[in-house]
Amino acid sequence: MLVIGLTGSIAMGKSTVGGMLAAMGAPIFDSDAAVHAFYRSADARRVEAEFPGVLRDGVIDRGRLAKYVLDDNVAMARLEAIVHPVVNAARASFLREAAGRAMRVVIDSPLLLETGAENSVDLVVVVSAPAAVQQARVLARPGMTLERCRAILARQMPDREKRRRAHFVIDTGGLLTATQAQAKDLMRCTASISGRSR
Repeated sequence: MLVIGLTGSIAMGKSTVGGMLAAMGAPIFDSDAAVHAFYRSADARRVEAEFPGVLRDGVIDRGRLAKYVLDDNVAMARLEAIVHPVVNAARASFLREAAGRAMRVVIDSPLLLETGAENSVDLVVVVSAPAAVQQARVLARPGMTLERCRAILARQMPDREKRRRAHFVIDTGGLLTATQAQAKDLMRCTASISGRSR
């Protein structure tokens, strides 16, 4: 089973590409969705214990949480120490279930390269777009400011470095049909590639 690591910085179009690959038949593990599920679970109280006031109606308020961690590396490390093991366990479960029934799977992980997790996948696919396109997309999000955008980008590996470390780059700066064509190319190119034994 080939394990494809799909990554990219904020607003590069990673979720869009992930949706395309899923529609083409590739099972996908969405790391962000795993985090969201954790934030809605009873175990979210562990986050509240570290960052009082972020739990509202049984769900972690990501906006409130961001105020704690966005500009504080120590606080971010405390949060990651809680969240990362949960996501890793969910990903391992996904891979176990997919083994034997899927030729290839996709691990959608925004911090794949930042956390060194590229060593756990067979192929790194980076979703990218020109900086001006990325910034326009980010600033179009509700509640987003230029200051917050810059703070988020400062925590992520520069796009040029991600592209350098990729096996395959999907550029989303153009038409949606062009992005879809690249996603189809990825699926075609990986059709006969076998992954490492796991």
